[in-house]
Amino acid sequence: MKKLILLLLFIPLVSVAQSPNIVYILVDDLGYGDLSSYGAIDVKTPVIDKLASEGKLFTRAYANSNVCSPSRAAILSGNYPDRVGVPGVIRQFEDNDWGNLSDDFVSLPDELKKSGYKTALIGKWHLGLESPDIPNKKGFDFFKGFLGDMMDDYNHHLRDGVNWMRENDVEINPKGHATDLFTQWSVDYINQNKDSKNPFFLFLNYNAPHSPIQPPKKWLNLVKKRENKADLSRQKLIAFIEHLDNSIEKVLISLEKNHLIENTIIVFTSDNGGALHHSASNKPLNGGKGNMMEGGIRVPCIVKWQSVVKPGIVNEPIMLMDFYPTLVNITRKFENLELPSKNILPLLKNNMLSYNDRFMVWVRREGHVFGGRAFYAISDGRYKLLQNSPFEPYVLYDLNNDPLEKNPINNKKIRNKLQKELTKHIQISGNIPWQ
Repeated sequence: MKKLILLLLFIPLVSVAQSPNIVYILVDDLGYGDLSSYGAIDVKTPVIDKLASEGKLFTRAYANSNVCSPSRAAILSGNYPDRVGVPGVIRQFEDNDWGNLSDDFVSLPDELKKSGYKTALIGKWHLGLESPDIPNKKGFDFFKGFLGDMMDDYNHHLRDGVNWMRENDVEINPKGHATDLFTQWSVDYINQNKDSKNPFFLFLNYNAPHSPIQPPKKWLNLVKKRENKADLSRQKLIAFIEHLDNSIEKVLISLEKNHLIENTIIVFTSDNGGALHHSASNKPLNGGKGNMMEGGIRVPCIVKWQSVVKPGIVNEPIMLMDFYPTLVNITRKFENLELPSKNILPLLKNNMLSYNDRFMVWVRREGHVFGGRAFYAISDGRYKLLQNSPFEPYVLYDLNNDPLEKNPINNKKIRNKLQKELTKHIQISGNIPWQ
């Protein structure tokens, strides 16, 4: 017995509490050029900027689509969205619904639960309205938020007259601005789990700054005075983003007050580019939400892990689905060769990561003028082949020499190479039902 006790003393004990908490903040339709840390001169975002100065700022982070649902499906699956049944936007309207989340993939929260994590989603879901396509059936222990695509009003939370606000599977009717509600619920969750023996994964999904652009009056009045030369549409969006920045500060303060900040990974990003028709800025990039130009798919992305990640700028291209294997690998050794996503932990730790064998693909299937057809883009990191409509011919750009996509090139060899890889992708995703 004494020998056994001595032997046990020399076995390294690993507690699940030693794993870092994860707070993944996903905002909706934030433009690449709408944070001061990304070059905005009329938007004041000191909280997010502080995150950027204290962590890694990615200059070439890509959402997996130019619209909401597919990007969210990719984050939660570590896979291309059309390979998990979500090539387009999931809506409550049957004649304009372009996705059906697959039942047979292991979600990010499910993988983290294998490492001892508690899991919660607060805010927008947008991947299904009924079981089994709801958060509590996709790995989240706790859900409090909005199941639908967008709110018709941030203070009343309805979508076409339907209330999609839920706490787990129970319909709720909370009072207040949605951004404030999601913030307070997140603070409550952190306070409730501050002494937990298990780490937590909090996936905080704000609806803002997605339309309708409805900042609280206090914030709009401040911006009107400061940015008096801007038109009202731009003033409203600026105020909306600055209110969001202030809300994120409250979440970060709760981590600090509970002495959790040092051992918490904070990811901040957006599900796609900014909507130009709502006065968003994706400067200096070309394009915006809904199309395959860089402004539609390249997003702000910041990672802070105070005790591990040194501040800096990362210029290597990544996709949001890459956080799936990255976060799991932080908690345990994980490798799934069937997933196209990459473990970017080396980039967070200032090491290089080889992209020699990587092709990045984007998809959007949509109704309206697109008639339910899909259109695509593909890139090897340097060259990018894209179309902004299923009725347009593909256009090729050299992003190294033309990062703003102003001058298409004619290189048959590169074009054929990318087209061949895209065809392979379409063949694979064609086996996945999305209706």
